[in-house]
Amino acid sequence: MTRLLFDGVVRTDYGQFDLVWGEGAGFDGDFDRFFANQVNGLVGAAAPGGLYLHFARRSGGSRLTIRRTDAAPPLPAPRYEDIVEVSVVIPAGARVGWTSWAGETSGQLDGLPGGSYRVRVSAHGRDAGHAGEFADGIVDEYLVEMWPAPVGEDAIVRTGSSDAEYWHRDVGGRR
Repeated sequence: MTRLLFDGVVRTDYGQFDLVWGEGAGFDGDFDRFFANQVNGLVGAAAPGGLYLHFARRSGGSRLTIRRTDAAPPLPAPRYEDIVEVSVVIPAGARVGWTSWAGETSGQLDGLPGGSYRVRVSAHGRDAGHAGEFADGIVDEYLVEMWPAPVGEDAIVRTGSSDAEYWHRDVGGRR
């Protein structure tokens, strides 16, 4: 069974988008803390209390879909050029929310109980998002899929954009 948790356009600044469930969680600029012991440079899962996603677009709106599934879904279509997977543990009873840089936009994600999850983040249009970082309209799109799974190491599943290659090289590789 798949449950849609969010589907819409989120406005970000500095490409920052966080899923948060802990006090004071959210990206604070410390890449070493959020990407410690990871190989990918797009989704920071090392800091407790949240998950940091780096969108390619500097400012503006990006399409975002977040789904919870009962088991690992098949990989998305090849149009999603970049895919990474990480693991998170959400404490029992925690309220999961989302926020952009400095709390400019935020909301709650209902239907995500505590537990250990595998999180797959797939991106379409990272190069267009980087090139059109201040463009009008939507130029990049993200799909976040979460399912119950034991904790495991992060993985780069697919890299097809120059932007993702840059972030994997510059921020990833902290293992």
